Amino acid sequence: MSGRNLKIALAASVALNLFALGAGAAFFVSRAKIDERVAEQRRPGREGGFPQLVSQLSPEVRREVRASMRSVALSARPDFEAAREARRQAVEAAREPRMDVARVQALLDESRTAEMRGRARLEGGAIAMLEKLDLEDRQALAQLLARKGPGVRHVRVGTPPVDAPPPGPEDPDGPG
Repeated sequence: MSGRNLKIALAASVALNLFALGAGAAFFVSRAKIDERVAEQRRPGREGGFPQLVSQLSPEVRREVRASMRSVALSARPDFEAAREARRQAVEAAREPRMDVARVQALLDESRTAEMRGRARLEGGAIAMLEKLDLEDRQALAQLLARKGPGVRHVRVGTPPVDAPPPGPEDPDGPG
C-alpha cells in the first residue's frame, strides 16, 4: 500500500472509531434517561389506583368508602365535563383559519379552572372521608391525596376516562 492509501485508511478508521464512540455515548446517555423515567414511574404514588387502595379495607369500610367517593366523583363530574368541553372548543378555535388568540387562551383558562374546581371537590371529599376513618384505614387510604407527576395516560379502547366516576350502585362493592 502506498503512503496515500494508508493515510486514507487511517482517516477512515479514525472517522469510524469517532462515529462508534459517539454512538456508544449516545446509547449510554439515552439508556440513563430511560432508567430514570422507569425509576420515576415506580416511585410511590397511586400505584394500582383506587381499587387496590380500597382492597386493603374491611368489606364494610370498603363499601362506605366507595359510596362516599362515588358521590364525590359524581358531584365533581360536571366540572370535569366543563373542562373537557372548554378544551375541545379551544382546539376547534385554534384550528380556524383566523385564530383568535384571546378566545383560545380564555377557553384554556376556563378549562384549567374547571379542572381545578373538580380536583378540589375530589380532594375535599377525600379529606372528609378520611376524617371519618380510624387510623389504620386512614393510613391505608392516605395515598388518595398523592398526585403522580406529569406523565402520559395510556388509554385503551373501551375503558372509562381517568376522571370517570367509580362503578354504579348496582355493585356497591365494585370489582374485587
